[in-house]
Amino acid sequence: MQSSEFQDSGKPPLVVILGPTAVGKTEIAIQLAERLNGEIVSADSRLFYRGMDIGTAKPTFEEQRRVPHHLIDVADPDQILSLAEFQSLAHRAIRAIHARGRLPFLVGGTGQYVRAVTEAWQIPPAAPDSHLREALEHWAASIGPDGLHARLGVVDPQAAAQIDYRNLRRTVRALEVIFTTGKRFSEQRQKGGTPYQSFLLGLTRPRSELYLRIDARIEAMFTQGLIEEAQALLQKGYNPDLPTLSAIGYAEAIACVQARMTLAQAKESMKRRTRQFVRRQANWFKPHDAEIHWFTAGMTGLDEMETAIRIWLETC
Repeated sequence: MQSSEFQDSGKPPLVVILGPTAVGKTEIAIQLAERLNGEIVSADSRLFYRGMDIGTAKPTFEEQRRVPHHLIDVADPDQILSLAEFQSLAHRAIRAIHARGRLPFLVGGTGQYVRAVTEAWQIPPAAPDSHLREALEHWAASIGPDGLHARLGVVDPQAAAQIDYRNLRRTVRALEVIFTTGKRFSEQRQKGGTPYQSFLLGLTRPRSELYLRIDARIEAMFTQGLIEEAQALLQKGYNPDLPTLSAIGYAEAIACVQARMTLAQAKESMKRRTRQFVRRQANWFKPHDAEIHWFTAGMTGLDEMETAIRIWLETC
């Protein structure tokens, strides 16, 4: 599909494939991109980091050869990409794909990253305040991450609902922005002018089936060498307290390496935390959202999805 096929409406097209962890986004996105002369831009924040392959279910080398992928392996685990940095890189990648006359696919289950691109969020401008951040971290050490998260819930319930209480970095950042600007963190992500004509293709599965797929994926990760991957990251000198290494899978694998968890405990923790993550993902992408075209993975054929996109492209 060449750029000449896109009617000039002022806004270039963007296909967005979204849905929960383990629903099957990777393979479906690759197949659709193959059929529609597309390239994939990752909107999964876990895939940014080099050396973190197994625990993130990163597309394999073979999968990435089938279709060009962008924003995978763009930083080291201790180079934390901010939402604003991701947004800038994603827009740049999408513009380059359009310039090549190809169709960009934004793919991922991290809701804030998808929305930051499709809705052109104006990211809160508050610069990091190291002194305030240190004070908040000391406060968290005193009352616990859950206690600090509860304080966030008092001043900004919407932000708290979208942040896992275990994610201390995000809780601290939200409070930092609130105390610096005097405004709620959730209110500061203002939408800009939508830069693209977006087709939002949502993938879903029955929850029981999704949980079985999650369990199977986690078992496969350990078989493929998740513990060895985590150990290699530690041997490279990365601090286990990094936000990247505190993520689901790596926290448990490191706990195994350090003999703080058994293998069975690590697997159970991963399964429990992933289910919780799936429920938080659902807060970003509602089944009744009229902008999302929902398809049941495993039941809806790829031909039907392709046809829906082609029909939409005719209106672009």
